[in-house]
Amino acid sequence: MRIVYADNNATTPIAPEVFEAMIPYLTREYFNPSSMYEPARRVAQAIRQARQKIARYFGAISENEILFTSCATESNNTAIVGAAKANPQRRHIITTAVEHPAVLEVCKEMQRNGYDVTFLPVDRNGNLNLSEFIKSIRPDTLLVTIMHANNETGVIFPVAELARITKETDPSILFHTDATQSVGKVRIDLSREYRHVDLLSFSGHKLHAPKGIGVLFVRKGTPLRPFMIGGHQESGRRAGTENVPYIVGLARAMELAYENLEEEDRRIKKMRDRLETELLARIPYLEVNGRGAPRLPNTLNLSVHFIEGEAMLFELSDQGICASSGSACTSGSLEPSHVLLAMKVPFTAVHGSIRFSFSRYNTEEDVDRIIEVFPQVVERLRRASPYWDSRRNGPRDEAYTLLQEAGVTEARLPS
Repeated sequence: MRIVYADNNATTPIAPEVFEAMIPYLTREYFNPSSMYEPARRVAQAIRQARQKIARYFGAISENEILFTSCATESNNTAIVGAAKANPQRRHIITTAVEHPAVLEVCKEMQRNGYDVTFLPVDRNGNLNLSEFIKSIRPDTLLVTIMHANNETGVIFPVAELARITKETDPSILFHTDATQSVGKVRIDLSREYRHVDLLSFSGHKLHAPKGIGVLFVRKGTPLRPFMIGGHQESGRRAGTENVPYIVGLARAMELAYENLEEEDRRIKKMRDRLETELLARIPYLEVNGRGAPRLPNTLNLSVHFIEGEAMLFELSDQGICASSGSACTSGSLEPSHVLLAMKVPFTAVHGSIRFSFSRYNTEEDVDRIIEVFPQVVERLRRASPYWDSRRNGPRDEAYTLLQEAGVTEARLPS
């Protein structure tokens, strides 16, 4: 059976060019970069060159502002906890209700440890209210940590503007963004448009590098205490022997991502938009989450009324289609997505969410296959739903009442 992989927001396949770049450092160039002999110095130089490349793709920032970690989760923890340790006099953090758990759960832990945390709400499209953000900034605010793009819906936040407002209000407040989903999909110039961002996190396995390598950008002069202690590596900011093959692989992955970024974005967006249009035409009572907001070009998040997301995923998997019902980091939970709950997706659809996310390796044939299979899956599962009348291909009378109570009108949905 041919596999259609449409879960690239969870992870991506390693690009062949990335693997090729890693091979020497998995085999003959195995030396510890902290050692003093010549072969080790070659390995240390490879790390430096990778750091320079990555810095260049962020707008020619200093290579010393690139800190290698094991993943975006570590980068996020380092940014939040490290900022708090470096600024103990401030005890207020601003974030959003739709952050990835790697930020959201850290902020909740900070709250349990006595910090005051503001969790900003979003509207039905997943947008932040700018005036609410401005009102949330206080004299004791330590950190603003707001994701660049949402991993479930693809909704992009105006991080450059939020960071500018933060710094113009109080230059001492640190601004961090989790850019895990956006790096490699959109351009981020940290020396110009995003010059007010102090800290930025991302992970290699979202852009065709291996799992186990991440980056934290730390702008020069940003007060930050180390999160991992026990060695001198990364200029004393992160202890532990560097993961050389993965660092080299990440630099190559970024090189590939930015070679034809705009062209690939247009191609991928065209596929995403075609899938969206075709599914809306074929499936009644289907909602596109985040449709009224700026979105990543590769992400389509749908809510199907009256059926469960897990059932759809199992049925799709049986047909060789890999998708997701939300964040891979919370896929073991039976609770509905915290992102969709924050967006006030009606309860008749909040359990029926599914996310398709594409990469450069997806094709029009993949889209064709999803268009062929997914409507059949929905129709089959709805036949078993007590709320669905298959004869008229619509909700039963009692289900209409549920929709009205949830504020859903037929005008918002295809019929």
